[in-house]
Amino acid sequence: MDRKTLKSAAIGLLNNMKTSLPLLLGVLLIIALINNAIPPEFYARIFTGKRLIDPVVGALVGSIAAGNPLTSYIIGGELLQQGVGMLAVVAFILAWVTVGVVQLPAESIMLGKRFALVRNGVSYLFAVIIALLTVLTLETL
Repeated sequence: MDRKTLKSAAIGLLNNMKTSLPLLLGVLLIIALINNAIPPEFYARIFTGKRLIDPVVGALVGSIAAGNPLTSYIIGGELLQQGVGMLAVVAFILAWVTVGVVQLPAESIMLGKRFALVRNGVSYLFAVIIALLTVLTLETL
Protein backbone atom coordinates (compact mmCIF):
# COMPACT_ATOMS: atom_id res chain seq x y z
CA MET A 1 0.00 0.00 0.00
CA ASP A 2 1.52 3.34 -0.98
CA ARG A 3 1.49 6.55 1.06
CA LYS A 4 -1.13 8.24 -1.11
CA THR A 5 -3.63 5.38 -0.69
CA LEU A 6 -2.96 5.21 3.06
CA LYS A 7 -3.45 8.95 3.44
CA SER A 8 -6.69 8.83 1.44
CA ALA A 9 -7.99 5.94 3.57
CA ALA A 10 -7.07 7.76 6.80
CA ILE A 11 -8.87 10.92 5.67
CA GLY A 12 -11.96 8.87 4.73
CA LEU A 13 -11.89 7.16 8.13
CA LEU A 14 -11.65 10.48 9.96
CA ASN A 15 -14.57 11.90 7.95
CA ASN A 16 -16.70 8.84 8.73
CA MET A 17 -15.80 9.05 12.41
CA LYS A 18 -16.65 12.76 12.46
CA THR A 19 -20.10 11.95 11.05
CA SER A 20 -20.76 8.83 13.14
CA LEU A 21 -19.41 9.89 16.53
CA PRO A 22 -22.21 12.33 17.46
CA LEU A 23 -24.84 9.71 16.55
CA LEU A 24 -23.12 6.99 18.56
CA LEU A 25 -22.58 9.29 21.52
CA GLY A 26 -26.27 10.28 21.49
CA VAL A 27 -27.36 6.64 21.39
CA LEU A 28 -25.09 5.75 24.31
CA LEU A 29 -26.42 8.67 26.36
CA ILE A 30 -30.05 7.68 25.69
CA ILE A 31 -29.31 4.07 26.67
CA ALA A 32 -27.66 5.21 29.90
CA LEU A 33 -30.64 7.46 30.68
CA ILE A 34 -33.16 4.66 30.13
CA ASN A 35 -31.14 2.18 32.16
CA ASN A 36 -30.95 4.58 35.09
CA ALA A 37 -34.56 5.78 34.85
CA ILE A 38 -36.15 2.33 35.02
CA PRO A 39 -35.58 0.51 38.31
CA PRO A 40 -35.16 -3.30 38.27
CA GLU A 41 -38.36 -3.68 40.37
CA PHE A 42 -40.37 -2.40 37.41
CA TYR A 43 -39.37 -5.41 35.34
CA ALA A 44 -40.54 -7.84 38.01
CA ARG A 45 -44.03 -6.28 37.91
CA ILE A 46 -44.62 -6.56 34.16
CA PHE A 47 -44.10 -10.31 33.76
CA THR A 48 -47.14 -12.55 34.14
CA GLY A 49 -45.57 -16.00 34.48
CA LYS A 50 -47.35 -17.21 31.31
CA ARG A 51 -45.13 -19.29 28.99
CA LEU A 52 -46.05 -17.56 25.75
CA ILE A 53 -46.50 -14.01 26.98
CA ASP A 54 -43.38 -13.63 29.14
CA PRO A 55 -40.80 -14.13 26.38
CA VAL A 56 -42.67 -11.69 24.12
CA VAL A 57 -42.79 -9.08 26.90
CA GLY A 58 -39.21 -9.84 27.95
CA ALA A 59 -37.94 -9.37 24.39
CA LEU A 60 -39.99 -6.18 24.03
CA VAL A 61 -38.60 -4.65 27.22
CA GLY A 62 -35.08 -5.79 26.35
CA SER A 63 -35.44 -4.24 22.90
CA ILE A 64 -36.33 -0.86 24.33
CA ALA A 65 -33.85 -0.87 27.22
CA ALA A 66 -30.87 -1.97 25.14
CA GLY A 67 -27.48 -2.35 26.71
CA ASN A 68 -24.31 -4.37 26.87
CA PRO A 69 -24.02 -8.07 27.80
CA LEU A 70 -22.30 -7.54 31.14
CA THR A 71 -25.12 -5.34 32.41
CA SER A 72 -27.75 -7.74 31.10
CA TYR A 73 -26.35 -10.63 33.16
CA ILE A 74 -26.50 -8.54 36.31
CA ILE A 75 -30.07 -7.41 35.61
CA GLY A 76 -31.03 -10.97 34.58
CA GLY A 77 -29.76 -12.29 37.91
CA GLU A 78 -31.73 -9.62 39.77
CA LEU A 79 -34.87 -10.47 37.82
CA LEU A 80 -34.49 -14.16 38.64
CA GLN A 81 -34.07 -13.29 42.34
CA GLN A 82 -37.29 -11.24 42.19
CA GLY A 83 -39.21 -14.24 40.86
CA VAL A 84 -39.28 -13.44 37.13
CA GLY A 85 -39.34 -16.65 35.08
CA MET A 86 -36.42 -17.98 33.07
CA LEU A 87 -38.32 -17.53 29.78
CA ALA A 88 -38.70 -13.81 30.33
CA VAL A 89 -35.13 -13.37 31.52
CA VAL A 90 -33.57 -15.22 28.58
CA ALA A 91 -35.70 -13.29 26.06
CA PHE A 92 -34.88 -10.06 27.87
CA ILE A 93 -31.12 -10.68 27.81
CA LEU A 94 -31.10 -11.72 24.15
CA ALA A 95 -33.14 -8.73 23.04
CA TRP A 96 -31.19 -6.40 25.35
CA VAL A 97 -28.00 -7.25 23.47
CA THR A 98 -29.25 -7.89 19.91
CA VAL A 99 -32.23 -5.58 19.35
CA GLY A 100 -31.93 -1.84 19.66
CA VAL A 101 -35.00 0.34 19.33
CA VAL A 102 -33.05 3.25 20.80
CA GLN A 103 -30.20 2.76 18.31
CA LEU A 104 -32.57 2.33 15.35
CA PRO A 105 -32.30 5.92 14.05
CA ALA A 106 -28.50 5.85 14.09
CA GLU A 107 -28.41 2.34 12.63
CA SER A 108 -30.82 3.41 9.87
CA ILE A 109 -28.61 6.32 8.91
CA MET A 110 -25.40 4.32 8.99
CA LEU A 111 -26.57 0.99 7.51
CA GLY A 112 -29.85 1.79 5.75
CA LYS A 113 -33.44 1.87 6.99
CA ARG A 114 -34.50 -1.46 5.47
CA PHE A 115 -31.48 -3.31 6.82
CA ALA A 116 -31.92 -1.84 10.31
CA LEU A 117 -35.64 -2.74 10.44
CA VAL A 118 -35.13 -6.28 9.13
CA ARG A 119 -32.16 -6.93 11.44
CA ASN A 120 -34.05 -5.71 14.50
CA GLY A 121 -37.20 -7.64 13.58
CA VAL A 122 -35.32 -10.87 13.01
CA SER A 123 -33.33 -10.36 16.21
CA TYR A 124 -36.55 -9.82 18.18
CA LEU A 125 -38.17 -12.92 16.70
CA PHE A 126 -35.11 -15.04 17.41
CA ALA A 127 -34.88 -13.70 20.97
CA VAL A 128 -38.36 -15.12 21.64
CA ILE A 129 -37.68 -18.42 19.82
CA ILE A 130 -34.29 -18.96 21.45
CA ALA A 131 -35.76 -18.20 24.89
CA LEU A 132 -38.43 -20.85 24.36
CA LEU A 133 -35.89 -23.39 23.09
CA THR A 134 -33.43 -22.63 25.91
CA VAL A 135 -35.98 -23.16 28.64
CA LEU A 136 -37.34 -26.28 26.90
CA THR A 137 -33.80 -27.66 26.73
CA LEU A 138 -33.15 -26.87 30.40
CA GLU A 139 -36.40 -28.55 31.41
CA THR A 140 -35.51 -31.63 29.34
CA LEU A 141 -32.12 -31.97 30.98
